Amino acid sequence: MAFIRRRRLERELYSKERFSLLLLNLEEYYFEQHTANHIRNKDCKDERKFRGSLKICSKSIIFEPDDNIQPIIKIPLRDCISIKAPEDNEANNPFTRNTSGGISVVCSQVFLIKERNVIAPYKTVRGRTEHLFHLDVAGKVGDVVQTLHQITAILQSRLARTSFDKNRFQSISETLHMECKAEMVTPLVTNPGHVCVTDANLYFQPLNGYPGLEVFCTENDLCSDIYLKFYNYQDRDEVYFLIATYIENHIAEHTAESYMLQWQRGHISNYQYLLHLNNLADRSCNDLSQYPVFPWIIADYSSSVLDLTKPETFRDLSKPVGALNKERLDRLVARYQEMPDPKFMYGSHYSSPGYVLFYLVRVAPEYMLCLQNGKFDHADRMFNSIAETWKNCLDGATDFKELIPEFYENDSSFLVNSLKLDLGKRQGGKMVEDVELPPWASGPDDFLKKSQEALESPYVSEHLHEWIDIIFGYKQKGSEAVAAHNVFHPLTYEGGVDLNSIMDPNEKVALLTQILEFGQTPKQLFTTPHPQRITPKLKSLSRTSSHSISIAESPVSPNEESFEDLTEESITLAWNNIAKLKLDQQYKIHKEFNFEDVFQRLENHPEKCILFKHDGRHLLSTGEDCCFKVIDVQTGMLISSVTTEEPQRCFKWDGNTILSGSQSGELLIWDLLGGKVTERIKGHTGAVTSMWMNEQCNSVITGGEDKQIMFWKLQY
Repeated sequence: MAFIRRRRLERELYSKERFSLLLLNLEEYYFEQHTANHIRNKDCKDERKFRGSLKICSKSIIFEPDDNIQPIIKIPLRDCISIKAPEDNEANNPFTRNTSGGISVVCSQVFLIKERNVIAPYKTVRGRTEHLFHLDVAGKVGDVVQTLHQITAILQSRLARTSFDKNRFQSISETLHMECKAEMVTPLVTNPGHVCVTDANLYFQPLNGYPGLEVFCTENDLCSDIYLKFYNYQDRDEVYFLIATYIENHIAEHTAESYMLQWQRGHISNYQYLLHLNNLADRSCNDLSQYPVFPWIIADYSSSVLDLTKPETFRDLSKPVGALNKERLDRLVARYQEMPDPKFMYGSHYSSPGYVLFYLVRVAPEYMLCLQNGKFDHADRMFNSIAETWKNCLDGATDFKELIPEFYENDSSFLVNSLKLDLGKRQGGKMVEDVELPPWASGPDDFLKKSQEALESPYVSEHLHEWIDIIFGYKQKGSEAVAAHNVFHPLTYEGGVDLNSIMDPNEKVALLTQILEFGQTPKQLFTTPHPQRITPKLKSLSRTSSHSISIAESPVSPNEESFEDLTEESITLAWNNIAKLKLDQQYKIHKEFNFEDVFQRLENHPEKCILFKHDGRHLLSTGEDCCFKVIDVQTGMLISSVTTEEPQRCFKWDGNTILSGSQSGELLIWDLLGGKVTERIKGHTGAVTSMWMNEQCNSVITGGEDKQIMFWKLQY
């Protein structure tokens, strides 16, 4: 997943630097740094100087020693008793002997981080202490002290005073189109700076120079994963427009309905579809409070062999995690009914930063320390076992979490303590090491492989739409959510609170902390029932399971299956080559001849402007509004809509490609998923009014207002 890839990239880029924005608090900003000496035990026999850099942040002062054996020192501003630059004429000034450029910080508490360069819980030193810092550039002392005294108002004023450095462009031929203030969002961190859009690149220049200028060129670059937060929606919309316009149209608009059609037809996998839905619902690996959410699929973590042919192997996808255990659900419903408004059934969510890092702590320990104020969770509450975690999700009073995409990918590092972290000792005396896997998995990679097979299995393909209804669909809110036992705390829903309206920074931080703890419900994508995936009568389960199904168990005989596959294969081949349709013969008909009547004896179907797909699930229609519309007849949902330049009088389709007869007389070939014409075939001199296609889809007859009847054949 992008999160783990980004972590690896960060380690490569900043392997020598111990400081990280993860050392900051929520809504804290890093402004600047100064080379300095940290002086300990001033004027004593054991006086020592440690060289490093002094970081000035909006809520703390951080000193990072050059010697990585020494700990990073973090001094929260709220714990500072005094911050001053002593005057040279003070009688008892500790800086009077050749130490101009000094800053004295007296505080009641400090944190020691990464001592001996080991990622571990922060050490807290309580009690009154004085820390003396000597800046290399003495003239900066006054500015630093003033900054620390006026810290709350400095961010926007500094952003307003600075601008993007045009000398940083990759090419002197680039043309600037827009610049604005924004924040780059990474997990648990927001970094303020300037966004610049040229005709070739999008740039982000941090205000503080950390981690330096980032350039985002193409969607294939590792560094291209960027999540920006703008201070107003006008800047956001303009940047979006410019990217779409100037950067070679890298942005392709897709709707949930277009992805749904691709998924229904089997063009994208269950995994890909869920990723697309998460993306459309504003879920991002750069925001742990809105991290992509994936379902628990497997319910069997005790068998020695995983049998994907048995329904009982799988979790009930029609219910939220909180409703899977009836006894627990009964208790929750009783509490819900007695609760005053606003009611909620679950006090915790199925996705939150804490849950994401619960799964990822072995690859992202610094994020967990950031989230939990420098501490790991208790050893017995860590992600110790797949089976234990599943059991707690079924039985726990406050545990309703789903999974994350990493469970269905190929990188198993999040299951292994490869960093040799000291994550604590459990009650039985066992150290927290690698995640304990179910008996049916021979190792971490095998566990992921079987999880992928389960996600793509026929059972899940047939029932995944039920889970989508709960997470992204019509059962997410309102009376349907109540009926489905799917009601969470009001703060978790989109629009539950307007953070921009809160002026008090302390109140805003408190609310953000609550949101981080609760988690966020995805943006609602569907308001009507989601259609089921179209699955063939028989799929070879041996492709997606550790077991194969015998011919005797098959609902379709071998001969019937072979015949169907052969027919389907020939039809698919024909439609894939439909652009090779060539005129074979044509005849002029007397003027009294009625094409529509003749073509409707040829076929027993209603008017050429409404047509069912042969699977009986999808209906394609067109009319004078110049639109092709695909409707799922099971749910009545409009799945796709494509606007045409002129009315299309008749058509045929296979679910993906449309062959239509236009008002101008051309035969048009449409890519329905892409929403565009891929081929134009010159045909009649007047409107094409009628069309017939044989069962093999390799011969077509058209009739037109020019009184011509044309016979077309595929020429492979």
